[in-house]
Amino acid sequence: MAMTKKKIVNDPIHGFIDIPDGLIYDLLEHPYLQRLRNISQMGLSYLVYPGACHSRFLHALGSMHLMRQTLLSLRSKGHDITPDEMEAAMCAILLHDIGHGPFSHTLEYSMVENIAHEALSLAFMKRLNTLFDGRLTTAIAIFEGAYPKQFLHGLVSGQLDVDRLDYLCRDSFFSGVAEGMIGLERIIKMLDVVDDELVVEAKGIYSVEKFLISRRMMYWQVYLHKTVLAAEQLLLQILRRAKTLTARGVELFASPALRLFLQRRVTIADFEQPAILDAFAQLDDSDINSAVKVWCRAGDAILAQLCTMLVARRLFKIELRAQPFAEGYIAQRQRATMPFIPPTPEALPYFVISGSIVNKAYDEETGKIQIRYGKSELRDIYDVSDILSARAFSGVTKKYFVCCLNDYNPVKW
Repeated sequence: MAMTKKKIVNDPIHGFIDIPDGLIYDLLEHPYLQRLRNISQMGLSYLVYPGACHSRFLHALGSMHLMRQTLLSLRSKGHDITPDEMEAAMCAILLHDIGHGPFSHTLEYSMVENIAHEALSLAFMKRLNTLFDGRLTTAIAIFEGAYPKQFLHGLVSGQLDVDRLDYLCRDSFFSGVAEGMIGLERIIKMLDVVDDELVVEAKGIYSVEKFLISRRMMYWQVYLHKTVLAAEQLLLQILRRAKTLTARGVELFASPALRLFLQRRVTIADFEQPAILDAFAQLDDSDINSAVKVWCRAGDAILAQLCTMLVARRLFKIELRAQPFAEGYIAQRQRATMPFIPPTPEALPYFVISGSIVNKAYDEETGKIQIRYGKSELRDIYDVSDILSARAFSGVTKKYFVCCLNDYNPVKW
């Protein structure tokens, strides 16, 4: 008699999470998913919030759990969701972040240029579908929004998807920033489906208001915290320098997987090759951390200084403004930085960086949050909310930054 493989995981956010026997259990055991244990959920945020060291694997488990809870709630309201659809939706959310590389969003468009993690997640899912004899076909359709029941896709990627519900609570808990805590269970219980669209019952409007406010606050206070941004820019410059040196034929210490992506500029089409996908699956935070530690003593002075700054947490100084910085001001920052960097003309662009960041708490382009009154009357949340009536939360807030060095004391190892 075959033994059941059902397991229970104790999660600090949701308590006990059931891992069902069958496809989901087998997916969790696969190396593609296990690698997420070694990828930081919040990138370099731990340099500001030391407790923020949780992994993408934890987030995947939590999202899967919330998907199950949400679908059971919708079933209790009379909506037809078959066991196969429930399993497929749970697989879709379990795998939704499998395409993340080292340090998650920090290196998302740099490790492999101009390729979003969603595209890589889809590549992994298609590969796994082949390995699992087509058992992920429905999950992929839900992930892509091609399945007839569109509300299932909305739970994977939408204004109130379970991905957002999990990461707000989880990141708030591990960072210690209380502003991210939301009425998770109440939001789930208030979700409903009207005309194949996810909606919220009217009595849940206050929980949704809190959700939108919390999400905006978490972006400014945690995800886009200026010191986190400075650390991310430093790591981006390290990777840029390493790729530049590798292109010149300089041999740098790197794991085989990291070396491949330093040497080769891959496209999304390349990930149709199992060898490239498997190489990317070998990458996690440890590849970058070990390389950066060794590169602190690299022969290239620019790379060595950048890496030493990150390892010793001597980060860029950063300024944020609501308006773009004048060219004259950036030139002034460049002159102030030059005494503290290697005396070579190509060093300056690595140590004075300018750019912008945006904060979208509620992106109407990807859908609206509809509040249901009675049995079928739907109204946009901004038409009925007192707190959000000014629509400040629906706009895009953009800020501009300059990172530079005002001083630098070399580290004595």
